[in-house]
Amino acid sequence: MTSDPGVERSQVNELIDLVSADAVTERVYNAPAALRRTVPRSAWETRYAVTVALIDVVVVLAVAALGHHLALGWSGLRAGEFFHVPVAPVAIGLYLISLYLTRAWDPSVLGQGSEEFSRVVRATTTSAVALGLTGLAVIASSVRPWVYGILPLAGFISVVGRWMLRKILHRRRSAGMCLHQVLAVGTPEAVADLVARTRRDLYTGWVVTAACTPSGAGTDDTSDVAGVPVVGDLDAVGSVVRRGHHRVVSVSPAPGWTSRRLHQLAWDLEEIGAELVVDPGLMEVAGPRLHIAPVDGLPLLRLTQPTFTGVPRAVKNTIDILGAGLLLLILAPLMFAVAIAVKLDGGPVFYRQGRVGRGGELFTMVKFRSMVVDADRRQADLDTKNDGSGPLFKMRSDPRVTRVGGWLRRYSLDELPQLLNVLTGSMSLVGPRPPLPAEVETYSRDARRKFMVKPGLTGLWQVSGRSDLSWEQSVRLDLRYVENWTLAQDALILGRTIGAVVKRTGAY
Repeated sequence: MTSDPGVERSQVNELIDLVSADAVTERVYNAPAALRRTVPRSAWETRYAVTVALIDVVVVLAVAALGHHLALGWSGLRAGEFFHVPVAPVAIGLYLISLYLTRAWDPSVLGQGSEEFSRVVRATTTSAVALGLTGLAVIASSVRPWVYGILPLAGFISVVGRWMLRKILHRRRSAGMCLHQVLAVGTPEAVADLVARTRRDLYTGWVVTAACTPSGAGTDDTSDVAGVPVVGDLDAVGSVVRRGHHRVVSVSPAPGWTSRRLHQLAWDLEEIGAELVVDPGLMEVAGPRLHIAPVDGLPLLRLTQPTFTGVPRAVKNTIDILGAGLLLLILAPLMFAVAIAVKLDGGPVFYRQGRVGRGGELFTMVKFRSMVVDADRRQADLDTKNDGSGPLFKMRSDPRVTRVGGWLRRYSLDELPQLLNVLTGSMSLVGPRPPLPAEVETYSRDARRKFMVKPGLTGLWQVSGRSDLSWEQSVRLDLRYVENWTLAQDALILGRTIGAVVKRTGAY
């Protein structure tokens, strides 16, 4: 079969309708490129990836130039030693090569999740260690400013630059731009769940525009699922994909969906340039806990236990102590002013409440007082005790937010004293929401998994809506944090907390 650019695409569509799905898969897979529709990469995707790469290159060059003035005085080296020929180009080259090898420019991680930042950190560490070992081997002291100053600073600024670029991308996605069309494959329930998640998480940039279900119909035999049209059954997935409209194809477990179908779908997507994502059926588990364990060529997904010990945990504890101490010093004038305002508003400055922390242990959480309780005898129900000793008055307390308290809550300033809890070790800067003992009594087994880590001053619940969240959503976010904890995720949450506080999202 020879390539004929004049063949109309309608002929290919007729061929798809006339033959079986398996035959179409083989014919199109082996068909010339002129007969296949590809998913072109959007212009914004290319610009975004190029901008990220340029940021990394400009940053390392700029920091190197800055190091000419800063690092020299610190190390006592002369300019000729600092820019000794091959140190500068080797160090810069190692840094950029490490970024490439760790796939820090991979479009699949750019603009979302903590993996993008983790790869930059790994690249920075790898290049610094490689340069340090090389300098040690050749006894070159000129590498010291690069290992201990230039490269770490370049990595830090690269992360900040990517974070700022990501915020621009997020604003555009919130406005309905820079989105990827998704084809959802699975049961109506699985499709509805994916649709709901993509509509909640606008920053991912996915919008489900079509679905394929085992029966070819939606919920209750309708033609759509949560407003998304069902365009066919599982046999129609291949033909829908080859139309080239969807950047992402999401596959969930479904009756009749075999490994052979998945294999053929993967081949089709390779030809048209779309991405295949597969739901493993492990809710809220991802990242470092998932590993591929092949058995005789069969890729199996291995799920490891969450780890909260070792070096990462020690680093987290150190960051908590140093971060809380530094924030207390910086925010001391503000906290002093808030304390005076609360005192002038009447009543005590602090409000102490028992909460449940790591391992189910009780601790006292400290906040600036934002409410006052007005107790009165609005209802006096005359009861008789079992022993007949006399009347018993039922008191009702009506708490209300104070004038100053309302302002404190809007900007989350009432939570600043919890830095003392972080400093003393009962809380962490980032973690699940600290629950009340009465709430814990109603917890199911899955909800109690949040006690595997310390509760946090901020967390996914804080940056995802706070008071706007339902009970189920709060628990789900806490479990997601516990199941997928990483230091990079903590850093990402801390960054998002600033925006959440400024926007006052869910603050009441």
